[in-house]
Amino acid sequence: MTDAPAYPVGAPCWVESLQPDVRKAEVFYGSLFGWTFEDASPEGSRVARLEGRRVAGVGQAPAMLDRGVWATYFLVADLDHSAALIGEAGGSILAGPLDTGTENGGKGERTALFADPSGAPFGVREGSAPTVAEIVDAPGAWQMSALHTPDMAGAETFYGTVFGWRLDMEPGTDVGLWRLAGSTRRATHPTLPDDVVAVATLAVPGTGVPPHWAVNVQVSDADAVSHRVIELGGSLLMPPTDAPGFRNAVLADPAGGVLAISQLVEA
Repeated sequence: MTDAPAYPVGAPCWVESLQPDVRKAEVFYGSLFGWTFEDASPEGSRVARLEGRRVAGVGQAPAMLDRGVWATYFLVADLDHSAALIGEAGGSILAGPLDTGTENGGKGERTALFADPSGAPFGVREGSAPTVAEIVDAPGAWQMSALHTPDMAGAETFYGTVFGWRLDMEPGTDVGLWRLAGSTRRATHPTLPDDVVAVATLAVPGTGVPPHWAVNVQVSDADAVSHRVIELGGSLLMPPTDAPGFRNAVLADPAGGVLAISQLVEA
């Protein structure tokens, strides 16, 4: 996607890696994806850029985290109102709200981390000039986020109540598409409806994988990136594997932060 995407209220708008050692994470992801980083904010987070445009964030992990994690943030009009909805729908607050000061003459941003009723963490952000991804669906950029949940029906109720999403399950599968009216997030993708904002997949209980929001980055060569991950001190959790339209892999950075990568494959 060459034009900066627009994000309606309720849409996923940003991804961030929370890391025990921000500097080491910068070196890893900068070398892996070609990202450059802005100077740290007063809160210690850094914005990664690709071709000069914001693509993701790297921030300091809270003391309760002993490894890296990736988080997906959703845009809201009123964080306090959203927090109330989340609580009423069975979610819980993990951190924040955090005020990040003024920006461009506006009221800046407020962010917070929550968990849905199954325990899957996610972030929300509110602001007159919020930090959002300016490039998506391109090699080295965020492609999609996917909820892995053991309770698909509960997730459908929760995210529908809080963000106005609708879940369309793919027939005969445990995979669904989250859709948000008015979104054009996927407008340039040839295989998905324009209003798809995320994916949902059933996490089978007993496999040891906790409920979570997975972040996926597009790459031009999944095999080459997978080799580079090992060279940089990371690890492969799933080697490159073919799926309809994609060649996918799952990696862990040196701090244990898990990230999926996908290469688009033409039929």
